Amino acid sequence: MECCDILSARGITYAKLPSSSSSVHSTTPTTTFLPSAFFKRPFTPSSLKQIPNQFSFTHSPAVAPVNWSCESATGTLSTEKDELADICWDDLGFGLVETDYMFSTKCSADGNFSKGELLPYGDIKLSPSAGVLNYGQGLFEGLKAYRTKNDSILLFRPEENASRMIMGAERMCMPALTVENFVEAVKLTVLANKRWVPPPGKGSLYIRPLLMGSGAVLGLAPSPEYTFLIFVSPVGNYFKEGLAPINLLVEKDYHRATPGGTGGIKTIGNYASVLKAQSAAKAKGYSDVLYLDSVQKRYLEEVSSCNVFIVKGKTISTPEIKGTILPGITRKSIIDVARKQGFQVEERLVSVEELLDADEVFCTGTAVVVSPVGSITYLGKRISYGENGVGIVAQKLYSSLTSLQMGLAEDTMGWTVELN
Repeated sequence: MECCDILSARGITYAKLPSSSSSVHSTTPTTTFLPSAFFKRPFTPSSLKQIPNQFSFTHSPAVAPVNWSCESATGTLSTEKDELADICWDDLGFGLVETDYMFSTKCSADGNFSKGELLPYGDIKLSPSAGVLNYGQGLFEGLKAYRTKNDSILLFRPEENASRMIMGAERMCMPALTVENFVEAVKLTVLANKRWVPPPGKGSLYIRPLLMGSGAVLGLAPSPEYTFLIFVSPVGNYFKEGLAPINLLVEKDYHRATPGGTGGIKTIGNYASVLKAQSAAKAKGYSDVLYLDSVQKRYLEEVSSCNVFIVKGKTISTPEIKGTILPGITRKSIIDVARKQGFQVEERLVSVEELLDADEVFCTGTAVVVSPVGSITYLGKRISYGENGVGIVAQKLYSSLTSLQMGLAEDTMGWTVELN
């Protein structure tokens, strides 16, 4: 059976599980983890002092992906309080810092994912004719883990990333892990690299899941094999300005996405295509580029890697999700937080004229969280917002969301997953 045939229903492969759970046998004891659906938050992986080098998953006796397990390639992983990695946490930017472990599992032509493994972080082997290299059949996600003052670790809405990857996989004719297995793999990867989670207030651990066509293919067709990877890196601010205002250039010649295309999913090609306009803008001193729709060239879409909001009075407006804009998880969260705080939030077409007349403007994304916009330049005209560019609304929403993400405020929304 071809992989794409299996995906025709919902983009997910299912297999009937036996009534009793199976596990991978080892000469050392194993710690059993249940899927996320079986956990009540907070999540504690084990009451033992060490996590052995093999992990097994059990599933309920229902229709679900076949069992798979995680094996560490070297030694054991400790759940005791580890010493933090020996780096200068004050100098973190948004760049790659190589950590200890990465997670990997493969899906073959039969549509079933193999055992998941925790491997030492390093290079991977790919055929020159891999689908991801030749035809761009790949997706990625981005989420973060934060260390709290009591030394626990919080994930922020990982199930939303899992759902978005499933949606993207269906569009790209790829298999995807279930929400439960995706979240479980994220938890294991973070715990394996917990010494790289920055101290409170120093940054976060950026988590990058990847799904790619790794099988060899020459003609244009779905890949015969897929690889799901997760690697992590400690990060600081995405923009060098931090919470200070950024300066955007409205792009009129290049477009990020078109109706009927892939702008609404997190496929890798969406990001390579913005590099030319972004590089040109940065060379002129701008922080990034704001794109307009490709049909009327009048309505806001998004910045290179984040969503955009405008504020006018007590109303916050953001471009509606209509297939050309990524449904950002931070965007979704900010909308809910803003409405809870009494703001009227509108998801609709937002014209560039409204942008120029706004009281304040800000961007949202996993990497930036909330980034205030100090100025917009459109057709050579520069519009500045406020005296220092950091609007009251953006500051308030930033403080509310980051306090929740970092465990500084009560999570009344049920968005965080605690790893003790």
